[in-house]
Amino acid sequence: MLTASAPAHAVDGCAVLLCLAAPSWRAISQCVPPIKQLFRDLARGKGFPTCAMAGPGNSSSNEWAHAPTNCPPQYTRVKEGRHGPIYSCDYTGAVAINVDGVPWARTWWSRDGSTVTEFASAAKKGLPTWDNKFDDDYAAWLAAQPPNPPPCYSC
Repeated sequence: MLTASAPAHAVDGCAVLLCLAAPSWRAISQCVPPIKQLFRDLARGKGFPTCAMAGPGNSSSNEWAHAPTNCPPQYTRVKEGRHGPIYSCDYTGAVAINVDGVPWARTWWSRDGSTVTEFASAAKKGLPTWDNKFDDDYAAWLAAQPPNPPPCYSC
């Protein structure tokens, strides 16, 4: 018996833009399938989908995460290697969203489907609520850092 598989559908770039700009895409049932498909596609090397209706100033881009330069400090891991420190990032990449030409949000994603969204100040001013996980993780990381030693004036 032969079975036919359903054809693969391209992710709707406009839906992706709207979902990633939302306060929490996971809480919107219509956003879960396209965003999960987006991250699967990006992990497989496919490009970020486009949205013809995005309008001027509304855009998105994907970049790979590289610790320590392109990974938030709270998600950067360091271990000592044979020839010095080895850096890794908890996330694979980040999707940046601009609304009206202003940074709105950056969603850090990993191949296993986990995400965290960093909302820019414009988004925080324009949204009634947003997912605070990124900010909470950063505050916890910052609180765990050792204090800076006092300056030595006679050294």
